[in-house]
Amino acid sequence: MEENEVQNMPTENKLFGKTFFWMFLGLLGSALIAWYTYSSGLFYTIALEGSFTGLLIIEVIAVLLFSLLFRKLPPVIVGILYFVYAALNGVTLSVIFAVFELNSIITLFIASALIFGILSLIGYKTNKDLSKWRTYLTVFLIIGLILSLVNLFIFKSSMFDLILDWVILAVFFGVTIYDINKIKALQLEPDINQEKIYIYCAMQLYLDFINIFLRILSIFGKRRN
Repeated sequence: MEENEVQNMPTENKLFGKTFFWMFLGLLGSALIAWYTYSSGLFYTIALEGSFTGLLIIEVIAVLLFSLLFRKLPPVIVGILYFVYAALNGVTLSVIFAVFELNSIITLFIASALIFGILSLIGYKTNKDLSKWRTYLTVFLIIGLILSLVNLFIFKSSMFDLILDWVILAVFFGVTIYDINKIKALQLEPDINQEKIYIYCAMQLYLDFINIFLRILSIFGKRRN
């Protein structure tokens, strides 16, 4: 192991520790809010009022603000945006409790966590330059999103939807490996505030995990009668 790699290890481990801790807090907050929204009956009120579309739009705005203004905003605001998004996402995720059985949700959440852990280990251990992955992964995600919308409003094919779930799941496997690998490089960028870089990384990994979990749940989840 080279000398500069040894020197970077304490900082790197600290960054990953904070990143995964904030990711855990975001997931925990989303899970608690999702369960409360469903169990309290608030889910049905929101559904009847047709407010889920508005919530999804606000979520997209929060992610855009987070991504575009991350370097300019102070750490406190970045942290607030992260938890606002996690809370809003918790409300929209409450729909899974109405669609899938609770045991299935818990089991597949654990399975998703194990898979995410394996992917994280691969991304952490690899020393290859994965920067070229970004373009391909972005293109595949955009194509997947467009095809999902086309199928939702035009084809309405359950088989095509299943195929898309598998393809997008595979893409997010790659995205997770890429993001974990990218974290090691981000800490060396001098223009990034080191006090908030782990929040940015936590948001990326939070989104990766949620997408992996939702795809696995869609494919293997046991639906309510």
